Amino acid sequence: MKPKEDQQAKPSAPERLEAKESDVGGIPVARAIPQKARRLIGPWCFLDHIGPASSGPLMDVGPHPHIGLQTFTWMLAGEILHRDSLGSQQLIRPGQVNLITAGHGIAHTEEAQPGHAELHAAQLWIALPEAHKDTQPRFDHYADLPRWTEAGIDFTLLIGQWLQRKSPAVHFSPIIGLDLLSHDSALLNLPLDPNFEYGLMPLEGCMQVDGEPFAQDTLAYLGLNRTEVSLELAPESRVLLLGGAPLGEAITIWWNFVGHSKAEIAAAQAQWLAEDPRFAAVPGYRGKRLLPPAIPW
Repeated sequence: MKPKEDQQAKPSAPERLEAKESDVGGIPVARAIPQKARRLIGPWCFLDHIGPASSGPLMDVGPHPHIGLQTFTWMLAGEILHRDSLGSQQLIRPGQVNLITAGHGIAHTEEAQPGHAELHAAQLWIALPEAHKDTQPRFDHYADLPRWTEAGIDFTLLIGQWLQRKSPAVHFSPIIGLDLLSHDSALLNLPLDPNFEYGLMPLEGCMQVDGEPFAQDTLAYLGLNRTEVSLELAPESRVLLLGGAPLGEAITIWWNFVGHSKAEIAAAQAQWLAEDPRFAAVPGYRGKRLLPPAIPW
């Protein structure tokens, strides 16, 4: 029999990914994935860190479509009004999650609300596995999530299961999303599932992962085969932990679509442009529909 240490590959050092600056509805964002070096972390396929923004125009994102994914908004400061083609209308406040399961197709809008000094959020996409890519669209709002304090850190379980705790958020493949907030310096070892791949990114402050420093908007990709990670948070730091079982399926991301083939995406874009009933109007929103760039293939 081989020695125990040879039976399982040793975890590699964290892979460093710098977020790229982008723009959403007039608000600056830091986009961590997808990048050429890393397109997926489990089923997570998109991570935008919005703000913190305290000046300039209010974010206003007009009607736009989605297929084949879930959009996941974790609100930290300010308020955003969500509307969609199912008739949903929901204000999201700090500490809450909005989750759209686009499935076969949905359209929605996002409007930051006036009267708030700051806008701060994480917006993510979760790729649906092929077996569920055409599920019926739905919208869910989560105001109450599992929260606890350990080792001087406030934890919020956003999605998935963490030890004995389970988030109510709907999901379609093995996944985890966890928010960690430190008020003072904090050091802990986080237990991990070796069958999951993980990423950690400071949304505020900074951290050390296995002794390596990572600043705000720098993602540490941990990969597979880890049973724990050593994490040190500076005072007043907030870190987002994302993970899940590797999707194991090739996906294509174009504009606001996630597809399992280019043909799926091309068909959806043509239907959006033709105002096909697949993407109904968004009741209550008076602005213009967003138009996609030309497909490059």
